[in-house]
Amino acid sequence: MSIIPRSKMPEQDPLERIRNFKEVTLGYPEELAVAEAGRCLECKKPLCVQGCPVGINIPKFIGEIKARNFAEAARVLKDKNSLPAVCGRVCPQETQCEIKCVLGKKFEPVAIGKLERFAADYQLLQGGEITPVEIKPDAPKVAVIGSGPAGLTAAGDLVKMGYRVTIYEALHKPGGVLLYGIPEFRLPKAIIEQEINYIKGLGVTLETDVVAGQTLTIADLFAEGFKAVFVGVGAGAPIFMEIPGENLNGVYSANEFLTRVNLMKAYLYPAYDTPVKVAQKVSVVGGGNVAMDAARCALRLGSREVSIIYRRSKHEMPARAEEVEHAEAEGIKFNFLTNPLEILGDSRGWVEGLKVIRMELGEPDASGRRRPVAVPGSEFVLEVDQVIMALGTKANPIVPETTPGLEVNRWGHIAVNEETMATSIPGVYAGGDIVTGSATVIGAMGAGKQAAASIDEYIKANVGER
Repeated sequence: MSIIPRSKMPEQDPLERIRNFKEVTLGYPEELAVAEAGRCLECKKPLCVQGCPVGINIPKFIGEIKARNFAEAARVLKDKNSLPAVCGRVCPQETQCEIKCVLGKKFEPVAIGKLERFAADYQLLQGGEITPVEIKPDAPKVAVIGSGPAGLTAAGDLVKMGYRVTIYEALHKPGGVLLYGIPEFRLPKAIIEQEINYIKGLGVTLETDVVAGQTLTIADLFAEGFKAVFVGVGAGAPIFMEIPGENLNGVYSANEFLTRVNLMKAYLYPAYDTPVKVAQKVSVVGGGNVAMDAARCALRLGSREVSIIYRRSKHEMPARAEEVEHAEAEGIKFNFLTNPLEILGDSRGWVEGLKVIRMELGEPDASGRRRPVAVPGSEFVLEVDQVIMALGTKANPIVPETTPGLEVNRWGHIAVNEETMATSIPGVYAGGDIVTGSATVIGAMGAGKQAAASIDEYIKANVGER
């Protein structure tokens, strides 16, 4: 059986890209996209669709690319996914749709994510007017709190169902974690803006600078005539290790560091007002995509040496393989099986070192990964002048604390029915990181889609009761 090798997407050269914030991957040109689409086996029972949290008809859109019907391919994507240009860039297809690709059993799977990006980008480049959904003036109103991937997806699906939808966003710009968390070189802000403009163009109203729990509460929304509320506020509160020295100058949470760089455009300082300290030697603690993002941003800002500190081995890292490969190619150093004990400071209160200890892997823990165990007597000090903690995030308690009767779990995440995304309060639904903790963009989108369907059923069954 002769199989065409998987088409490699062109990229910026590592030595060039570490000096800029432009997108690293350059996208498929037309001929490479058509060739890659031609690798699809057109399975009668496409398992890849089962791996997609939003249920895209993957063989259909790939078939349209193969036939050079690129606009139709984009239409097929948008039928299920309101943010395909985003998903084509940042979603872990290798552990979702692509891992189920039948071709991947013996060869490399079809590059589903890269083809999704190609079709979505084609549509964005073509432009054209967006046809608003016809919404009746007396259609029920639904509020969406948060404009991240979960909220945007829920809003897009609900407006297509004919509801009057308003998104409330706490920050001054919409996009949530897509905007403040993911760097320009992975997800250009212009792409996010175009995807959001599509959802607004369908008829969704979007209000910024509205902090749920302070500016208004869920009770206020129901009092204003909304028939249902979707909560997709994310989980943006940082986690620290609670080791000595975390209050020293030069210690950042990855949340603050990336928000300064991405949302507030510190990488363009002084053209933009928000500065960020450029350190010479930076250590980033953590092994996920956020850690890779923080490390690669630090390098581009001008840091001379950047390292990742991770307490397990490379095999256990939760970051996408592509992100790790990009970081390695750019010169990021990796200290595996290493765990921080203390951040050391100088007489002025600034970071000057990181005391760490060697680890070894023991028996598997609850996550299925082997538990890291400290090696006695293996402590040593790394010379660093900045430490970025990328250890995940926890739920911000502001919505639960201002919503009597809204149940949360022991981690402070909103408790939901996993099949419907319904909370403990009738008419209130939730999804994304506020429910699961830090997870994937496409997982949050899947929750938003699931909640939208449940809200539709709820309103049809209960309209007029409020």
